[in-house]
Amino acid sequence: MSMVLSLSNRHELVLQSEIRSMSIECERIGGINLSQGVCDTEVPPSVRLAAREAIDAGVNTYTRYDGLVELREAIAAKQKRFTGMEVDPATEIVVSAGATGAMYCACLALLNPGDEVIVFEPFYGYHVNTLVAVQAVPVYVRMEPPDWTFTYSSLEHIRTPRTKAIIVNTPANPSGKVFTHSELETIAHFVTKYDLFVFTDEIYEHFLFGDARHMAPATFPGMKGRTITISGFSKTFSITGWRIGYAVCDARWAQTIGFFNDLIYVCAPAPLQMGVAKGLAMLSAEYYQELSRFFQTKRDKLCNALLNAGMEPYVPEGAYYILADISKLPGTGSKQKAMYLLQETRVACVPGMAFFHDSSGEDMARFCFAKEEDVLDEACRRIEKLSLP
Repeated sequence: MSMVLSLSNRHELVLQSEIRSMSIECERIGGINLSQGVCDTEVPPSVRLAAREAIDAGVNTYTRYDGLVELREAIAAKQKRFTGMEVDPATEIVVSAGATGAMYCACLALLNPGDEVIVFEPFYGYHVNTLVAVQAVPVYVRMEPPDWTFTYSSLEHIRTPRTKAIIVNTPANPSGKVFTHSELETIAHFVTKYDLFVFTDEIYEHFLFGDARHMAPATFPGMKGRTITISGFSKTFSITGWRIGYAVCDARWAQTIGFFNDLIYVCAPAPLQMGVAKGLAMLSAEYYQELSRFFQTKRDKLCNALLNAGMEPYVPEGAYYILADISKLPGTGSKQKAMYLLQETRVACVPGMAFFHDSSGEDMARFCFAKEEDVLDEACRRIEKLSLP
């Protein structure tokens, strides 16, 4: 009896992202990686010290499926402090393997195969890949540059009886859009009218520039019970490799999200959870304010370099990415243009095709400015040498 071995049918749903693909190409030639959001700035000393102390104190075994009580209590206090949201740390918080892990577990818990989920475009590719991996169906609402706006009618137009949820990423990757009070009210009206879930990604909540202000969708009237608030500490504390994220939601959903978290990840690393918990308790409001000031300077520096090179940036209000117009670069499509930029300057970006479901991103690219000062300065010098017409 013969048998043909093969990959599962779902393997095509998790192809390597363009973000990682460009990172690999950049590493191959020894370039400067402005593609992947690997923040290489300093980890707060209090967070590092607390993690080391936790290891020495023996905090090295499995935690409860939803995380250490110390971290859940610290997250509840953080939510109250920054958003005004009252959260029960015993029943409404699940600590997971990064915000990506929290999103995956939430989708497994709340979506059925064939459920449609509205995604704002340009989108973060991992959101779409997560939906497809759980056999949900992403449908797209286009946001229009330069302010990345949308209309209520665009939501109504895309909704069908199969629509189950909507994803809101604020501040957004890759556009840097921060959803306004009016826009969040519009979304709240829409999801309440049609009884939908809202999955948020608020991982960049403390990266805000100018007058932009982060507002948690769950705090709007009627929204707490239907919103799965997802965030983490990879960006805020520059600990992308620690994988400490969380979901905050009604207890009706949290336990099942936690059970999927237990099945897939068991738990996030115990001593690193403790490091984050103690860091949250020790860091002042000034830390978060300085974070925004620090990254705004980086944003402005890279925006100026892109503009001087002939690649007009869409100036972000938050997060630490810039979408730019790369139409003047030679090549057919954003991948060829991004590869040309890498070959000529040894600076990597992400082709705009990674953030759209159609050809709308072929004249765009995303640049990450979460880099140490000397690295970003060198990247800017290389980019400015292009001097496109």
